[in-house]
Amino acid sequence: MERARETGLFRYALVQELAEPGLSQAERGWRARELAGRVHEGPGGRRVTVSYSTLTRWRRRYEEGGFDALVPSPRQPAPRTPEEVLALAEALKREKPGRTAAQVRRILQVTSGWAPSDRTLQRLFERLELNRPAPGPEEEQRAFGRFECTRPNQMWTGDTLHGPVIGGKKSYLFAFIDDHSRAVMGARWSHHDDVVRMAAAFRPALQARGVPQSAYLDNGSPFVDAWLLRGCAVLGIKLVHSRPGKPPLTGQSLDHLPVTLLHPNRPA
Repeated sequence: MERARETGLFRYALVQELAEPGLSQAERGWRARELAGRVHEGPGGRRVTVSYSTLTRWRRRYEEGGFDALVPSPRQPAPRTPEEVLALAEALKREKPGRTAAQVRRILQVTSGWAPSDRTLQRLFERLELNRPAPGPEEEQRAFGRFECTRPNQMWTGDTLHGPVIGGKKSYLFAFIDDHSRAVMGARWSHHDDVVRMAAAFRPALQARGVPQSAYLDNGSPFVDAWLLRGCAVLGIKLVHSRPGKPPLTGQSLDHLPVTLLHPNRPA
């Protein structure tokens, strides 16, 4: 059961961005193709890729049944073609888009000792839309949309500020700010940069301020912990992690917090 829930969390982490309200069909398609083009760390730490059609199917399941719909059935049948063979075929096609299904099949036969049929590979490439041109810079910029919210609780920004040394120990400030109002929803000083202290700021904020539609966080270890991902999945909070330059946490940094929060006395 725990393995199935871990799989559900992995699926949720991918499709939450596709289920965002207000996305146009073109924007959702671009994001799905961008996700399908990456290699992800799957359940158990395996490196996996996910096709465009699979992402679309998971998104529809989530929209119809929530997080529970993404948790696989214990009797889910295994695919006929091994995942590692399909992943290798996809990598070969992406390496040289001009390769035909027949050429990829011959390479697979040499490297793996077995390969699916040409038609199976053709269907795989069609599902992944590998024959389509990559989106240009303007299309990529449009897909991100505007980085500004129009109402409270539409998005919270969470970050960690490295504070001064107090009592011989370094201090950290965990804080969550509402993107629209710039109100501090929750904050806590600590001597430890971990998920337990982050939760000490996030949990009371949820209790006092309500549940935000999304949370935009950095990639520090407290913000990528499985506890946070599971909690956001259950509450229906879209969890978004910043990527370098696309876009950075600018305009939302903790440098704008009230001065009383920026000068700790006794961190936990």
